[in-house]
Amino acid sequence: DKTVSLRKDLSEMHEWITQAEEEYLERDFEYKTPDELQRAVEELKRAKEEAMQKEVKVKLITDSVNNFIAKAPPAAHEALKKELDVLITSYQQLCSRLNGKWKTLEEVWACWRELLSYLDAENKWLNEIELKLKATENIQGGAEEISESLDSLERLMRHPEDNRNQIRELAQTLTDGGILDELINEKLEKFNTRWEELQQQAVRRQKSLEQSIQSAQETDKTLRLIQESLAVIDKQLTAYTADRVDAAQVPQEAQ
Repeated sequence: DKTVSLRKDLSEMHEWITQAEEEYLERDFEYKTPDELQRAVEELKRAKEEAMQKEVKVKLITDSVNNFIAKAPPAAHEALKKELDVLITSYQQLCSRLNGKWKTLEEVWACWRELLSYLDAENKWLNEIELKLKATENIQGGAEEISESLDSLERLMRHPEDNRNQIRELAQTLTDGGILDELINEKLEKFNTRWEELQQQAVRRQKSLEQSIQSAQETDKTLRLIQESLAVIDKQLTAYTADRVDAAQVPQEAQ
């Protein structure tokens, strides 16, 4: 009987739709690791593609039902028409929901990758600060050399806040959705602790270098005065020597 065969096709398709909804849309997902999130994205992509491939079957069923209805009396096709309408609506909703959920998870995965990218960029900058702090730890030299080191450190510290703001916003977006929250909180705590510690060290080093510059300038000034004084004395002694003046005849400091 054609009606029985059509109803069987409609029933099988309904069962597949119900199973897909239970498997991909009604099940609670928890994403505690990047691997789980990535697997979910791939799984939903496959489910979306599988649902789209069912479009051929839905069209065949639709054509079969419509062909049967065109030849059968009205009393025989009213129930079938209603079942077909329900099937088409359910199928379209399933495709739409699967596609929507897949796109959402794709965006979440992209958000996670972007967060990692910003964290990597900021940690590289923190590595540079760490190296600079080590290089200026026991710096030797005059005021000019120390001043160059201070300028170099200050240039490095003039780092825009944009990346750090992005990290906060991306992390907030993900953790608000309960996605990778433990891992993200751990990474953020580690990053923020390191950021604060290096910032404080850099501020202390800047003050230390400023003091070193001041001390070096005072030392340079003292040495210059001594050199000028020695030059004057040398000139006087040279004159005394040229005039064959006896030591007892010159002032005490010249002696």
